[in-house]
Amino acid sequence: MSNTSRLQAISQITTREPMKVTMTDRLGKIWADDVFNLARMEWALSKNAFKAVKKTVQTGEPLDAATADVVAAAMKEWAVSKGCKFFSHIFYPMTNVTAEKHDGFIITTSDGNAITEFTGSLLIKGEPDGSSFPNGSIRMTNAARGYTAWDPTSPAYVMETDNGATLMIPCVFMSWTGEALDKKIPLLRSNDAMNKAAQKVLSLMGETEIAPLNSSCGAEQEYFLVDAAFANTRPDLLLAGRTLFGAPSAKGQEFDDHYFGAIPARVQVFMQDFEDKLYRLGIPAKTHHNEVAPGQFEIAPYFEAANVAADHQQLMMTLLKSTAKKHGFVCLLHEKPFAGINGSGKHVNWSVGNATQGNLLDPGSTPHENLNFLLFCGAVIRGVHKYGPLLRAVIASAGNDHRLGANEAPPAILSVYLGDQLEKVFQDIKDGKVTTHEHGGEMDLGLDQILKFERDPGDRNRTSPFAFTGNRFEFRAVGSAQSVSGPLVAMNTMLADSLNWIAGKLESELNGGADKAAAVVTVLKELMSEHGNAVFGGDGYSTDWHEMAVKERGLKNIPTTADALPALREESVKKLFADTGVLSPVELESRFEVYAEQYVLSIEVEAKLVIDMAKTSIYPAAMSYLSGLAKTGKRMAKLKIDLDNSTAETVAAEVNAMMSAVDKLCEALEKEDFASTEEHMQFCANDIRGLMDEVRAHADTLEAEVSDELWPLPKYQEMLFIK
Repeated sequence: MSNTSRLQAISQITTREPMKVTMTDRLGKIWADDVFNLARMEWALSKNAFKAVKKTVQTGEPLDAATADVVAAAMKEWAVSKGCKFFSHIFYPMTNVTAEKHDGFIITTSDGNAITEFTGSLLIKGEPDGSSFPNGSIRMTNAARGYTAWDPTSPAYVMETDNGATLMIPCVFMSWTGEALDKKIPLLRSNDAMNKAAQKVLSLMGETEIAPLNSSCGAEQEYFLVDAAFANTRPDLLLAGRTLFGAPSAKGQEFDDHYFGAIPARVQVFMQDFEDKLYRLGIPAKTHHNEVAPGQFEIAPYFEAANVAADHQQLMMTLLKSTAKKHGFVCLLHEKPFAGINGSGKHVNWSVGNATQGNLLDPGSTPHENLNFLLFCGAVIRGVHKYGPLLRAVIASAGNDHRLGANEAPPAILSVYLGDQLEKVFQDIKDGKVTTHEHGGEMDLGLDQILKFERDPGDRNRTSPFAFTGNRFEFRAVGSAQSVSGPLVAMNTMLADSLNWIAGKLESELNGGADKAAAVVTVLKELMSEHGNAVFGGDGYSTDWHEMAVKERGLKNIPTTADALPALREESVKKLFADTGVLSPVELESRFEVYAEQYVLSIEVEAKLVIDMAKTSIYPAAMSYLSGLAKTGKRMAKLKIDLDNSTAETVAAEVNAMMSAVDKLCEALEKEDFASTEEHMQFCANDIRGLMDEVRAHADTLEAEVSDELWPLPKYQEMLFIK
C-alpha cells in the first residue's frame, strides 16, 4: 500500500511549467479605476449633488432622497459602462467575513422588453434575511426581516471576476427592530463618540476651528501560501484553516533566512496580480515581503479612515484567497496554521486626527501642540488600563489563542509601551519631578516642570501588545483572520470615555483659575497615578513581568478566549458602550453569545476532524506499516536473521495510545449538560483542546516512524518549502 495522492502532489508541483510574468499597467492608469469615488462623482454628478455627497462623506451629514436618486442614476450608468448587470449591498455580519446578495439592474416593461434601472431607494436600502446570520438571540428564527443601508462614506466599487462584474455597495446591516447585526454600525458609532469627546477637549484647550475628527487605521496583514495540491489533500487545512497534525520539519525558521529574503518567483507573480487588483479598487497597498516563517508573507497598506480601512481590509482578505486560488495556492489566514513556527497576526496601526489639528497622536513642534498630544496619549493609557480585558476580548478567537504569548506575538496581558523618552515624560508628570535631558533634537513642551523629550520615542518593542510608534499606536495582538472593526470599536470607544473624563477634569481645573499648561499637568498627574500601571517598556515575554503585572500592578493575564469573552458581560463594559451610545446592552450581549458560539463551534469542528483523520488516515497508514514490518520479521526469522523489533513496538504503542486518546475525545464531545455558556467554553478550552493535543502528540510521533511512502498527509517540510 502506498499513498499516491501525496506523492502525486509533490510530482505535480515540482514538474509544473514556470508561470509567465506579465508587465502591469502604470499605477496612474489603474489606480481606483473600479471605484465610484469622489473624483468620479465630481465628473458624473451635478454641482449641487456632488457638493451634498462630498459633505456627507467628509462630515457625516445626512443625504436627502432626491440627491440619492441622482447618485444612484450616475452610479448605475458608470457600473453598466464597466460591464455590470448586477449590484450588491455588501455588508459585514458578525462572522469576520463579508456577505452579499446580488440583484439585477433589470426591470421589465409592459411591452415585454427589459430596461436597466437603479433608483435612490434601491441604493439606500436592501432587505436580506436577518434571521440566518449570527444575531445572538436578537431575532428569533421566524423573525427574518433585516435591512442593509448604504454607507455613503465608503465608496462603491466594481468587483470583477471571471464570471463578470458586479457593482458592490458597502452597507450597514440591522434588524427590523433597529439593532446592529454587523461590524460597521458600531464602528461608525464609536467614531462619532470619539469625535464628540475629542471636540470637548480641544475646545477646552482653546481651539476655535475644529474639523470633525476621525480615527485612522493601517492594518499589516500576515498570511501563509500553501500549494493547492498539498492543501486539497489535508482536510484540516480545508475545513479548519490549520494543520491539526504534523511533525516539525528538520529545518524551520531557525536560520532566520526567510525574513525579508528574496521573494520566490511564483509568489512574486501572485503578489503582482493581487496588488494590481488592490490598486484598481483604490486600496493603498504599500509594502510586501517575506515574513519570519517559511511560506509566510506580509502586505501592509497606507493609513486610511478607519471605516474605509475596515472595508478594505475585508476586501483584501477576500482577494488574497481568490487570487491565491487562481495561482494554484491556498492562502491561510489562520493565526497558527503550523505548530512550532511563527503564526500570523494583523498589526492594527491606529491614530486619530482631523483637517485642522492634524494627527493628535503625533508630537507637535509647539508647546500647544504637545499639550494636546500629551492629553490624547494619556487618554489612551487610561483606556488600556481601565479596559484591558475588553481589548483582550475583541481579539479573542480559537485561532488567536494559539498565537498570543508565543515568541512572535504579544502576551495576553494588556500593557502600553511608550518608548524610553515618552515614558520618562509621563513618569515625571506622575512623580512631579523636574529633570533635564542632554540629547539633541529635543522637543519643547513649553513647561519648565516637564522633561523635554526627543521626537523618536525609543526602540520598538515587539513584546508589547499596544505600542506607541512615533505618531500612532500599534495594536499588535489582533489575529490575522479577524476583522479590524472589533479592535477599532474598542479603541475608539475607550478613547471617547477617557477624553470625556479628561474634559471634565480639565474644565474643573480651568474654572478654578489654572492656566492650560498647569491644568494639563494636574489632570495627567491624576491620570498616571490611577492608570500608570499599564505602562511597561520591558520584555513582555518574561516570567518576571507576568508575575509583576498580576501581583503588583493588578493587570489581568487572560490566556484563552474562554477567559476573555466574559469581559463583554462586565458592568463597566456595559456602561462604557451604553454611555457612549456605541452598543446597547442588548447588542453587547448578542456579541458575547455570537462570539462564544463561534469559539465552541470552532473547537468542536477541529475535534471532529482530529477524530476523523486519526481513524481514517493515520491509523490505516500505521497499521499498514506494522503489517509490513511483521511480514518482513517473519521472513527474516525463517532465514535465522535476528531483527530489532523496537520500531514495531514503538509504532504499536503509539497507535494504541492514539486510539485510546481518540476514544476519550469522542466521549468528551458527547457532553452536553453545561450550566452556562462560560462553562461550555472552559470545557472546550481545557478538556477538548487537551485531548486534541494528546491525539496529535501520538500521531506526530507516528509520522516520524512510519515509512514515508505510506504516510498519507503532506508533511511540513513539503508544504512550507515546496513552492
